[in-house]
Amino acid sequence: MARRWWVRVAVTFTLALGVIAGPAQAADPTVLRVNVFPGVGNLAIFAGQAQGIFAKHGLKIELQFTPNSPEQRAGLAKGAFEVAHAAVDNAVAMVEMAGTDAVIVLGGDGSMQELFVQPEIQSFADLRGKIAIVDAPNTAYALLLRKILLLKGLQADRDYTVKPTGATFMRLGLMKEHKEYAATMLNPPFSIQGARHGLRSLGLGPTLVGGYQGTGAFVMRSWAQANSATLEHYIAAYVEALRWALNPANKQEATALLAERLKLAPDIAAATWERAADPVGGLAPDAKLDMEAFRNVLAIRAETEGQWGGKPPAPEKYVDLSYYQRALRTLGR
Repeated sequence: MARRWWVRVAVTFTLALGVIAGPAQAADPTVLRVNVFPGVGNLAIFAGQAQGIFAKHGLKIELQFTPNSPEQRAGLAKGAFEVAHAAVDNAVAMVEMAGTDAVIVLGGDGSMQELFVQPEIQSFADLRGKIAIVDAPNTAYALLLRKILLLKGLQADRDYTVKPTGATFMRLGLMKEHKEYAATMLNPPFSIQGARHGLRSLGLGPTLVGGYQGTGAFVMRSWAQANSATLEHYIAAYVEALRWALNPANKQEATALLAERLKLAPDIAAATWERAADPVGGLAPDAKLDMEAFRNVLAIRAETEGQWGGKPPAPEKYVDLSYYQRALRTLGR
């Protein structure tokens, strides 16, 4: 009798657990809209989708591509998507130029941007009187280009013209088609394609100006505060996927992902992965944000745009790494 009673209790308890746990296990993943520029910086997202890493963290990523940074900044501000990945100076521009409360929550790379010029340009001096094409004229890599040329004695609007034309892949196409466009900043895979087309590199941005925080993820601060668990899951999944993508054991699969998602020839995809996996100039391990390099981003904005009366503020104004730190603790080392 006692045994039959215990069996009935155990069965009832097991069924009750099934009722409680079942819906949680079957719950739909949280949809997160992520807006990016095409390029190697999306390797972790590609890997996270393909390897089921985002799904494991309860997320479904809807990846969107932007044609230019003004559209991306406007889209984030109006809630067209939740997460933006781009040059972190765009988040600064959102705060200072548009009065929106964007915040940087994740790093990406130390700028894999390279200054490319037409084949006949032999030196920086040859850019005098020429046109340099950029995404937007007053943010990110346009400011990096202006700083590089300023160090070489060339001032925008006096010695050369800056023309906004759109995202990197657009600028590469324009450089191929229009010889009057003399210079632009390119990152992989477009820098690799540009070099093979015959464009000449005058050097890597960080080498020419010192440390420079390139890409990162930024969100609206109010959204982050209201959705902290979702954001932490996203960051944890992103870092886990990046670890997988940069692991040499996964090189072949990661290279195939780049070829498929970016429509690259196998050799270009392989060279792009090598750049991404470079421990010095590639994607930052665990997408860590380099605060000193970010200080230089602010210093360049202050100098080239005259922002803040030429004196950049503390970088902490634009950054909240608490979500990143909590996410990393859930992953462990």
